[in-house]
Amino acid sequence: MDLADGASTKDAPDTTGNEPAGRHALMAGAGILLSRLSGLLREMVLARVLGVGVATDAFRAAMKMPNLLQNLLGEGALSASFIPVHARLLEEGREEDAGRLAGAVAGFLSLVTGVLVVLGVVFAEPITRVLNLGWAADDSRTELATTLVRIVTPGLGFLVLSAWCLGILNSHRRFFLSYVAPVLWNAAQVAALVWAALMAWDHEDAAVALAWAVLVGGAVQFLVQLPTVRRLTPGLRPSLQRRVAGFSAVVRRAPGALAGRGVAQISAFVDLQLASFLALGALSALQYAQALYLLPLSLFGMSVAAAELPELSRLAGDDPTAADLRLRTGMRRVSFFTVFSAVALVAAGDLIVALLLEGGDFGASETIQVWLVLCGFAVGLPANATGRLWQNALFASGDTNGPAALAGVRLVIATAIGVPLMFQLDNVVIIDATVRGLDRLFAEPIAPLPDYVRNNEFLPLRLGAMGLTLGSSAAALVQTWLLARRCRRRLGVRANTWWPTLMMLPCAVASVGAIAAARWLVAGTTPFLSVPVVVGAGGLTYVAVGAFAGIPEARSLLAQPARILRRRR
Repeated sequence: MDLADGASTKDAPDTTGNEPAGRHALMAGAGILLSRLSGLLREMVLARVLGVGVATDAFRAAMKMPNLLQNLLGEGALSASFIPVHARLLEEGREEDAGRLAGAVAGFLSLVTGVLVVLGVVFAEPITRVLNLGWAADDSRTELATTLVRIVTPGLGFLVLSAWCLGILNSHRRFFLSYVAPVLWNAAQVAALVWAALMAWDHEDAAVALAWAVLVGGAVQFLVQLPTVRRLTPGLRPSLQRRVAGFSAVVRRAPGALAGRGVAQISAFVDLQLASFLALGALSALQYAQALYLLPLSLFGMSVAAAELPELSRLAGDDPTAADLRLRTGMRRVSFFTVFSAVALVAAGDLIVALLLEGGDFGASETIQVWLVLCGFAVGLPANATGRLWQNALFASGDTNGPAALAGVRLVIATAIGVPLMFQLDNVVIIDATVRGLDRLFAEPIAPLPDYVRNNEFLPLRLGAMGLTLGSSAAALVQTWLLARRCRRRLGVRANTWWPTLMMLPCAVASVGAIAAARWLVAGTTPFLSVPVVVGAGGLTYVAVGAFAGIPEARSLLAQPARILRRRR
């Protein structure tokens, strides 16, 4: 086994639902954990250097299009359309065909992203204005964001090719390297921010340095994966050939995969666009909250789903019983961890945000704002995580049109709920870390605040972004239910949508009580002390109740200390 990459390609497919997918999920989770922790470190440094204001909003705006296109062309379309076909070719022993397919996909992606990069640099200003319609024409954020767009857009090609590397590595069951590579991307940005702070640069110059770090970090992230990709794919040659085995299948699946897998990115993109109609700081708060929310979603949801996609693709619908067992095991595993994550983010999120972000230009009011926006995300966390697994099961069977249609349903629901809520919650302000103005909810028209209020950086922070996150969570619940229903009908599986989550409710209730008691005991102490005590109390209670209820994941966690002691003896 190559420990740098996670697993040997000689691992035999397993139909028990536990191994090797459990080990693969562990390796994917380890890479994702390191990646997300480095992302949190980036957000912590960014918060202290730039805070919540003009420069931060401009940088977030500049990253809208590169992030969207990377996720859609790369991690979205590739993971759902390329990995199943590539993995199937490898399973059939057609390694040369798999290599030709990888080269053709690389050539196609390079061509498409090259064109998009040129267009992005040339038309940076109109793109910036279109993507931030809520900003005033003379907004200082627009000029700075335009400059940043011209810098970060060339990095799009590197990020998309990094996702291509991820597709090849995952098809070979090499999960760790592909998911840990973004650590280098985040490290470059942290280095730029630290340097800007040491040099006492103003916010605008620090944002420009950060943009250059995005470009350099993207190149490094791609290059660190390339040697292993070349070693796994002998004779790899990027080309524009279309008559290679599997290419037509990838192209045929791509549109549905683009819409189905990209719904989260499209929804997030729409949220960022809508946030431009909210008071200054909403865009920054939304992205700080998203960075915290994505840690448990990626670690406990996407890691399991990523490990299951190639395995389900190898089954290719031939064994419904094995697929059902894999789904049941995956659902229970995902639900166990994400339900507690949601509880912790809601019941102790203010302490977590204070520990990670508060300091410098990020104060107590900003902490309350980001926490409440984060709560909107957290209530939909289990549904989002399990929905990803249902979606992968459909992709593995070749069904991309169904998830695409349901993605559209989700987007409509999220917008229909989020827009009225965001405008109403933008009337609620935070003054001295206290929420005020709740009596104005639903007493004002559903419309943006006047420009002189929205764009005044000296006025209190507002809660409009929370409406967007609540709308997103409500839509996730509906989409997951619809995905599960379609999956059961198409694949013949019997795994239940909500039962794994409902199993965790007694654990969640007990955990909330433990967190409340721990908060009372450590009230007034520093977050460095209170967060470990509060989250630790909630986590131990959650696991203990789960073990008593017979949940395998809880019993396994409790058994770990005994196993470690036996090994030491």
